[in-house]
Amino acid sequence: MTFLSLFLTFFKIGLFTFGGGYAMLPLIQSETIAMGWIDESSLLNFVAVAESTPGPFAINIATYIGAETGTKAGGVFGALLGAFCATLGVVLPSFVIILIVARFYLAFRKSRAVEGVMTGLRPTVVGLIASAAVTMAATVFFPAGFALSFSPAIAVSLALFAASLFAILKLKAHPILIVVGCAAVGVVCGYLGVWE
Repeated sequence: MTFLSLFLTFFKIGLFTFGGGYAMLPLIQSETIAMGWIDESSLLNFVAVAESTPGPFAINIATYIGAETGTKAGGVFGALLGAFCATLGVVLPSFVIILIVARFYLAFRKSRAVEGVMTGLRPTVVGLIASAAVTMAATVFFPAGFALSFSPAIAVSLALFAASLFAILKLKAHPILIVVGCAAVGVVCGYLGVWE
């Protein structure tokens, strides 16, 4: 039953989300936390890992959550089956929709209805991505809620955020350098006990 739930949940996420991985994040967050497959902190940690590893974000996170959930249900075999079910679930809707769209797009691309749908989806995708960004920022910078609290972990997180933003926007630093640099700072801070 766990594996069917994984498939159906990620199928729904893949079917009702437009705009890519970050637009999927609010739905992934609400569905997987409600099912008890992952908690908010673990999800946030994996978002960081998924973004710094090769492959599409949605597939990485579906595979990870499927493997974690499958491990609890059936060990190593369960991890493989869970990863397969969740990944298939998140990919299948896009695959089918793209096949259908590719078949009919050329005939209908000048249609006012199609143009209207695309115009309506653009701000929706931006809103979903902004929602994911605000949720992640609140979890990182305000772990105890919006009460005024300050810790070394929050200070380091804010400094990394500001330095990364500055390096990308002003210095035009390559994103890979930013990821590697922030990962190195994270490792050092972990050994120094900053994250505790």
